[in-house]
Amino acid sequence: MDTIKLGNPAVVGLSGFGLTTLLLQFHNLGWCGLGPVVAMGFIFGGLAQLIAGFMEQKTGNNFGFAAFSSYGAFWIGLGIIWIMNYFELYTSSKTDVGLYLVVWTLLTLIFWVGSLFIHTAMAFTFSTLAIGFLLLDLAHFGFPELTTYAAYVLIACALGAWYMMAAIVINDVSGKPLLKVGKPWIKKRL
Repeated sequence: MDTIKLGNPAVVGLSGFGLTTLLLQFHNLGWCGLGPVVAMGFIFGGLAQLIAGFMEQKTGNNFGFAAFSSYGAFWIGLGIIWIMNYFELYTSSKTDVGLYLVVWTLLTLIFWVGSLFIHTAMAFTFSTLAIGFLLLDLAHFGFPELTTYAAYVLIACALGAWYMMAAIVINDVSGKPLLKVGKPWIKKRL
């Protein structure tokens, strides 16, 4: 019986996560408006990442399933907050958005621990994501100058996600591991 090789859904999830995170940081640094971030937040960071998460579930990858589905929902939720603010359906305060970020920071810390058992590229990406979220939390609760620092940390995070995506794609098409992802920071005990 022939087996069909299926594509790795992580390439779409990592692409969407990286692109949308990068655009938001460009906005946070004042380099672009919010329009492209909202559009990509719904489509690529949100919907495409959510689909990638559901496809990861079919491969048996609980980490990918949970992470992509969760961050896909994060982007859709954030987009809804921005749209509701824009149309004044319900205006979220700085505290509202700050608390939204705090609960996502807590979830990210769980994923961060899991990432330490995967490989260096994953641990780097989730370490910078956790640090970026913590800085944004502080920025929303009294230290707005930290938004700039968070943006640079989260740019590194986005590039880490794209590096993992590039490793999957380039290593697959080349047939050899040209881009290394490194070893786990914590070894699994069996």
